[in-house]
Amino acid sequence: MKQNKYDDPAFFEAYSKMPRSIDGLKSAGEWEIFRTNLPELSEKKVLDLGCGYGWHCQYAVEQGADIVVGIDLSKKMLMKARELTDKGKVTFEQCAIEDFEADEASFDVILSSLALHYVEDISSVFHKASKLLKSKGVLCYSVEHPIFTSNSSQDWHYENSKVQHWPLDNYFHEGQRVTEFLGSEVIKYHRTIEHNISALLSEGFEILAVLEPKPSDEMVAKMGWHDELRRPMMLIIKAMKK
Repeated sequence: MKQNKYDDPAFFEAYSKMPRSIDGLKSAGEWEIFRTNLPELSEKKVLDLGCGYGWHCQYAVEQGADIVVGIDLSKKMLMKARELTDKGKVTFEQCAIEDFEADEASFDVILSSLALHYVEDISSVFHKASKLLKSKGVLCYSVEHPIFTSNSSQDWHYENSKVQHWPLDNYFHEGQRVTEFLGSEVIKYHRTIEHNISALLSEGFEILAVLEPKPSDEMVAKMGWHDELRRPMMLIIKAMKK
């Protein structure tokens, strides 16, 4: 069964208090790098896999996209997304990323923000994305960085309550990780960087960019994210269907 943690009331309440939930994309440390690597969205058909609050869907609308579809497994997420986005341009559908169906070659751009590390079989997602994209269509996605997901604790090593270093362990042991996030037990899936790239190449994608975003100096100062410069937290990959 696909995990639907965001419909848990306590978890959703905790998520709603995160800076990116309150302030949107401007409080997402990776957003500027993600944004600058998106293709032209004007007059395009865009699909957002794991759309959450719908921030990226709204951005696509503001950039002139003709059609925007956002999918998410969480009913609570979609209720919030419908409140926050342009209802005339965006269509939301409640379903798992792995289960979404649409006509072949029906989208110009597929994007996904911090959702695919919740999916067990990433190759099936890339296979479907290849079918859904038009020729030269672009897939751009972010996930938690494999250096971040490799160790189930997903936390720093401390001594006397002070951060010492980021423990890297079990990097090549791919698969399920049970970790704590927002006070709850959450299941994620660890994959190496090589796995991400190889899976895309196997489905006929051309890799356009592999990025390890870091927050801007302004974000570091504003949010107190100085330790975020000590290890990568996120991975962004941009690929094009040949």
